[in-house]
Amino acid sequence: MIENYGEYPRIAGPATGQVDAAVAPRFAGRATFARLPEIRDVKDYDIALLGLPFDSGTTFRPGARFGPNHVRDSSRLIRPFNVALETTPFTDVQMADAGDVALTPFDAATAVEAMQEAAERLTTGGRRLIAIGGDHTLSLPMLRAAAKQHGPITLVHFDAHLDTVESILGCEVNHGTPFYRASVEGLINKETSAHVGVRGSFYDPSDLANDVQAGFKIFPAHDLAEGRLSDMIASLHERVGDTPVYLSVDIDVLEPGLAPGTGTPELGGLLGRELLAIIRSFLGKNVIGGDVVEVSPAYDHAQITGIAAAHVVYETLSVMAENRRRGLWAPAAADERLSDAVSV
Repeated sequence: MIENYGEYPRIAGPATGQVDAAVAPRFAGRATFARLPEIRDVKDYDIALLGLPFDSGTTFRPGARFGPNHVRDSSRLIRPFNVALETTPFTDVQMADAGDVALTPFDAATAVEAMQEAAERLTTGGRRLIAIGGDHTLSLPMLRAAAKQHGPITLVHFDAHLDTVESILGCEVNHGTPFYRASVEGLINKETSAHVGVRGSFYDPSDLANDVQAGFKIFPAHDLAEGRLSDMIASLHERVGDTPVYLSVDIDVLEPGLAPGTGTPELGGLLGRELLAIIRSFLGKNVIGGDVVEVSPAYDHAQITGIAAAHVVYETLSVMAENRRRGLWAPAAADERLSDAVSV
């Protein structure tokens, strides 16, 4: 009997993959994302997964600080072969779970600084990062870190909401403001960035005009009500072009019945197959990173939201891994080992 989880055999390939489910059942052992190795257990990696348990920027229902581990636990069923993309991402490219950053819930500025520092350390030498939240505040430090490497980035933002408000209740850094701040700071490409899935009620018509000024084109959810998914994807890629892309997914972009465990649900969202189809369409694009945010387990049922978020992460990883396998981005530079980049 193998008693130490760390000794469970893993699926082998060019990279060290998941724990072999033929040896250790999926319900056993520590819940890293998709049962991938922890960062301390690999010599190097190309893509890291990082939990950011922070929800002090929420404006309605809290609880997303518990999202990273909920998504990890919900990812246990994910298998190695991606049928839609015909790829084996976990053994083609080395991935590792970097654990969570220890973040204070009492001071947003301090937490944001810690998130950015962790992201910068994990992405040295060409390595890439997917963050699991946590509320949408975390996209700001992730974009700050990414823009230091890549310059202004095309942000493709999947959300029911714009998140381009200047401030809320006198606070400039929260989950409703990250992309206003990113625009003001010059982190995003204002000619190529976009929102997908926006819907619901706004405070004022000026919200739309301000969003255009911030540099976004809106692809609203109601466009899909008429079955125009292929048209949306074509128009989105015409805007994005060949620029470096960051994919930010607020799980509330989905219909609330498919993702009830979130802080600000809005009726009329995307279906799961629509969201995954759009993410898969970035195969062949320069996807430099991303995040999946706003999973609040206290409002979830039977891991519905956690499972949805886990599959969004999986598809994003699959796209990035296949792009790497095709030589569309370089492997990690053989510099310092980064096993101690964040707390695990």
